[in-house]
Amino acid sequence: MDRIVLAHGGGGEEMNELISKIIFKTFDNEILLAQNDSAILPASDFFTHSVQKCDTQKLAFSTDSFVVNPIFFNGGDIGKLAVCGSINDLAMVGAEAKFLSCALLLEEGLEIKSLEKILCSMKEQAQNAGVKIVCGDTKVLPKGSADKIFINTSCIGAILRDGIETANLKIGAKILLSGDIGRHGAVILAHRENLIVDTQSDCKSLKDVTKALLDSSVRVLCMRDATRGGIAAVLNEWANFKGYMLKVYQDAIPVTQEVLGICEILGFEPYDIANEGTFLLAVEREDEAKALEILRRFHPLAASVGEVVDDSESGVILQTLYGSQRFLELPKGELLPRIC
Repeated sequence: MDRIVLAHGGGGEEMNELISKIIFKTFDNEILLAQNDSAILPASDFFTHSVQKCDTQKLAFSTDSFVVNPIFFNGGDIGKLAVCGSINDLAMVGAEAKFLSCALLLEEGLEIKSLEKILCSMKEQAQNAGVKIVCGDTKVLPKGSADKIFINTSCIGAILRDGIETANLKIGAKILLSGDIGRHGAVILAHRENLIVDTQSDCKSLKDVTKALLDSSVRVLCMRDATRGGIAAVLNEWANFKGYMLKVYQDAIPVTQEVLGICEILGFEPYDIANEGTFLLAVEREDEAKALEILRRFHPLAASVGEVVDDSESGVILQTLYGSQRFLELPKGELLPRIC
């Protein structure tokens, strides 16, 4: 067969063939191939790492579902997005991902070669990050009940440095951005509107850059990848959680001309557009320069974009290119459905 049929989800011979000859063959590792109802994970794998100042034996655990349309786009596909997205969720709390689950919701009629391409993409990203895909599930839905393929991933790993969480945001902290914004959302929009743009999604694993920060003396207070809702959502969530006023500077926020062009054509602000390989972090003021130097090893456009001002009220102020100020509000409504 060259396409997914309902029998592939029926629990019989066809499903066994799909799992053994395509999924297991792609995600080949000893834990998965043991074929137990639950993955049995060696505890030693969680806490063997190189961070010298680790004083914790805590685990981080995250789950997410991916329903992006289109499933293939400039710079990635739904498989790459699923693996990197879960790895990045752990990285944002100072954790190193170790094991990943993969649940596939497949629509009847999906081409087998498309599924294989997506699975190979997942395998590549997981291997590059030192992560094993160790358990999963496969369901097949009748044609018209889904949109080709949906993926759910859960990820577990060891926290390498304790205390990196939103609760630690403080007045005087500097806010840094790991790279330019809006490229993932802009690429997805361009595909949907049949626009030709010379840019790629920023979709990538953030494991290496965050580990470099953790291996350094930089005092990271909190981090968050700016996915749905973009940096506007992250900044407002931080401000509202702590009751702080944050201030960011428009001229410091890196945005490419391609992203600006798409936003102008379609009426979006780049601050609201999703990213899949860009994150915000807050650090102690004294560590700003060191943190920025590390970030720029991985992306030349990393920048210091603002600070936590005070606790007079909660909100985010954007100082514009013209010196005026306005509130950068939390995005409202479903701006870009099926973006990740």
